[in-house]
Amino acid sequence: MKLNYREEGSGPAVILIHGMFGSLSNLGGLARALAEQYRVISVDMRNHGDSPHELQMDLPSMADDIVELLDDLNLPSAILIGHSLGGKVAMQVALNKPSRVSRLVVIDISPVTYTSLQDTALDALNRLAANPAASRAEADSMISGKIVDPATRAFLLKTLARDDQGQLRPKLNLASINQNYATSLVAAPSGQPYSGATLFLKGEHSAYIQQKHRPIIQQLFPASQVEVVADCGHWLHAEKPAEVNGLIEAFIGTNR
Repeated sequence: MKLNYREEGSGPAVILIHGMFGSLSNLGGLARALAEQYRVISVDMRNHGDSPHELQMDLPSMADDIVELLDDLNLPSAILIGHSLGGKVAMQVALNKPSRVSRLVVIDISPVTYTSLQDTALDALNRLAANPAASRAEADSMISGKIVDPATRAFLLKTLARDDQGQLRPKLNLASINQNYATSLVAAPSGQPYSGATLFLKGEHSAYIQQKHRPIIQQLFPASQVEVVADCGHWLHAEKPAEVNGLIEAFIGTNR
C-alpha cells in the first residue's frame, strides 16, 4: 500500500509512525525537532488520515506498508520511531526485516498481546461517524458524556474532516478498525529477535509497559534499554515533549 507521508529536513532518514486513531501530525513536535539534523518522514498508517483504506489491518500488513515506503524512497534502511500501535508496527518491521531498521524507538507499548476491552474512544468515534457534526463544538459536546478528559477529546476531534456535505466525520476507516480492533490490532509483534539498538520509552503513569513485560522485551530486543519519563501517561510525547525529544535525539545520535 502507498502510504501518505510528509517529509522535512535532511540527513539520515527517520520514519515516524503514529498510534491508533492518529495521523502524521500527532508526532509533529518530534518531527520538527529532528528535522534540524535528520530527513524526517511522517506517515499516515493505512486506514488513517490520507492513506488508503483497506479492510485488512494487522501488524504484518502495516509493517509491509513501511517496507514498501522504504523501497519507494530508495532507502536501504531508516531509524524507525513509533508510538503505541505505531510502535508495534515499527517492532514488526524490525523483527521481520532487521536490515531495514538502523535504530528503533518504541514509545509506550510492549511486544505483547493486550487484553481486549470495550474502548470508549472507539465508541465515541463511531458515534461521531453515525452523527456527523456541523462544528467541532457540537462534536465535542456529543462525546463529552463518554470521554471526560478534555485532552483525550481534543485528540479524537483531530480526526475530524469535512465531507462533501460540509459535515465533520472521523477521517478513519472505522469499518476496518471495528473489525480488527479486538483481534489483530491487540496482537503481539512476532519474529526473530532484533539485535539492533532499541529504546523503549515508558510514561510513568501508563500501564502499557509493565515490569512483567521486561523479559519478552529483552528476549526480542536484546540490545534494548527502557527509559521512564516521569509524571506523564501514554501520550508522553505530548505531555513532556522536551524530555522525550531529548531522550530520542540522544539515543539516535549515538554513533551517528
